[in-house]
Amino acid sequence: MTQKIEDIAFFKLTYGLFVLSSANEGKNGGCIINTVMQITDQPKQIVIGVNKLNFTHDLINASKKFNVSVLSTDTRFDIFQRFGFQSGRNVDKFAGFEENCKKSENGLYYLTLNTNAFFSGDVISQVDYGTHTLFAAKVSEAAVLSKVASLSYQYYFDNIKPKPQQPAPSAQKTYVCRVCAHVEKTDGELPDNYICPVCKHPKADMELQG
Repeated sequence: MTQKIEDIAFFKLTYGLFVLSSANEGKNGGCIINTVMQITDQPKQIVIGVNKLNFTHDLINASKKFNVSVLSTDTRFDIFQRFGFQSGRNVDKFAGFEENCKKSENGLYYLTLNTNAFFSGDVISQVDYGTHTLFAAKVSEAAVLSKVASLSYQYYFDNIKPKPQQPAPSAQKTYVCRVCAHVEKTDGELPDNYICPVCKHPKADMELQG
């Protein structure tokens, strides 16, 4: 008998939340990711997981370099709106935000606001995993920026992400994204290939309300 995979169980895994940034040919990009891990100590190396739908993925693929800003528990929701809920293909996410970030030695932006540390990485290898790419990188620069605790996915859900409001009675079905709180109304079921237009998470993360 095939065991059913419970999608919501994946939310019990421990994740941090980070702003990933890169640039190529004068174009800057940044996005929210939750997969950053140290893999060696000597030399210092990390691995990141990036959704291929993100413009920042394309910038890293081309430039082979990136910065990771470690978000802290004082992060405001508008940071997620800026870096997670809009596409870098359509907007420069760093425009008008320069006072809240700096450039490291590799010429890339990192956040100084709501960030307790940053890392600069030079890609040494990458592996294609379908929807995502894992980039392994040698750390070329790193610094601690504050003593505020690092932000976890659970803390984001409990304390930062706005709680969905109860929808008004309607013949339509209302789904709310567990990740970004996007509301989707439909006359029937969401298609199996549905992707949240805001955070790019699949149908499994859309919760039926009511």
